[in-house]
Amino acid sequence: MATSEILFSRPVNAPLRTGRSVPDSVQQHLKSVVHRELVQRLDLDRLSEMNETRAGQQQLLLTIQRLIGEQTVPLSGAERDKLSQEILDEVFGLGPIEPLLSDPTISDILVNTYSSVYVERRGVLELTDVVFKDNRHLMHIIDKIVSAVGRRVDESSPMVDARLSDGSRVNVIIPPLAIDGPILSIRRFGSTPLGPDDLLRTQMLTKPMLELLQRAVEARINIVVSGGTGAGKTTLLNVLSGFISSKERIVTIEDSAELLMRQEHVVRLETRPPNMEGRGAVRQRELMINALRMRPDRIVLGEVRGEETIDMLQAMNTGHDGSLTTIHSNSPRDALARMETMAMMGEMRLPEAAIRAQIASAIHMVVQVARMADGSRRITHITELTGAYSEAISMNDLFLFEKKGTGPNGRLRGRFYSTGIMPRFAEKLTAAGIALPAGLVNHSVEI
Repeated sequence: MATSEILFSRPVNAPLRTGRSVPDSVQQHLKSVVHRELVQRLDLDRLSEMNETRAGQQQLLLTIQRLIGEQTVPLSGAERDKLSQEILDEVFGLGPIEPLLSDPTISDILVNTYSSVYVERRGVLELTDVVFKDNRHLMHIIDKIVSAVGRRVDESSPMVDARLSDGSRVNVIIPPLAIDGPILSIRRFGSTPLGPDDLLRTQMLTKPMLELLQRAVEARINIVVSGGTGAGKTTLLNVLSGFISSKERIVTIEDSAELLMRQEHVVRLETRPPNMEGRGAVRQRELMINALRMRPDRIVLGEVRGEETIDMLQAMNTGHDGSLTTIHSNSPRDALARMETMAMMGEMRLPEAAIRAQIASAIHMVVQVARMADGSRRITHITELTGAYSEAISMNDLFLFEKKGTGPNGRLRGRFYSTGIMPRFAEKLTAAGIALPAGLVNHSVEI
């Protein structure tokens, strides 16, 4: 007889074991039994009503604890409370990962099959003790996520992107594409966006750098934020967009809505994936074209990743100055090369020289963001575009970050410094009545 069968066959008045906890496999089985019994005794409508109020939730927890007690499994008080909360999470939440979703220090939740769950906390990956019962249990949680937004995932459609109610991005990939079992990735979406002071406090940049970016946004300089996955591009874009005047009409276009605009006059657009028949998809390019008909003062494109690049460049060149966007890239030079490639993905077969001229005319500044080995984020380049010449686009670095090793506490050491070059868009700032920040030409800070 299996261990779980022995425990569940104990008489009600049998003494409880002490000195060691109940095995995880037995607790998982107990959760399944109590969950099923709870649904049978209380219909779903009744469960939903109880979950809507704090008093109802407390009553529901007491009901769950009573059902656990009826199973006569030897649990300590702490184990009983923990198991009760886990069962409540199974009924109304996302099961084992529900506590992770409520932890504000976690930015990513990475489920690598049912028995391996990692999180990213303060830029560093950590293995957790969270596990699912099996792949079937994990698939049940995945189905709850995707069905809530009208999507499905199965062998005919083994990849899906979705979004939780708090805006967190979800990516799922299942067998046969995922060899070892279902994979779930959740990029957390903070309810309170970081502000300029937070960037200074975390030493993502220095005050003169922030002042230059702020005044560039106010003077309607077109800016591209470049960086790798998890480098902080969207965070920085949120901060930059906060410098836009509240008197302007802003249109945002995103593949998955993440931007938290502080202004009132904001129109938010989001792409739509294809339906179950593979139809009805709306791409960023269609939204970009439509946005131009909506009388925008500013266009904020969450990320350029395809043929919408050429439409964005043309918008920047035809009266929509001050537009902002992000791009996945390792350096400012690579960002421009990627934009050239993506612009050529469209139906218009423009020569490379024409696309390069469009980029040099439309983009004024590239801000490179990187995640360091210690998990911190740094702005490594603030680079100005100065024109297209022969086979390349001319660029000037205004601010740079230089790595200088690791300190005794494992924290990356380095130096922010200005290159001493006066930006060409200084005239545009002056014309807008905006002064250049102090320390633009002679600035150096060790961290």
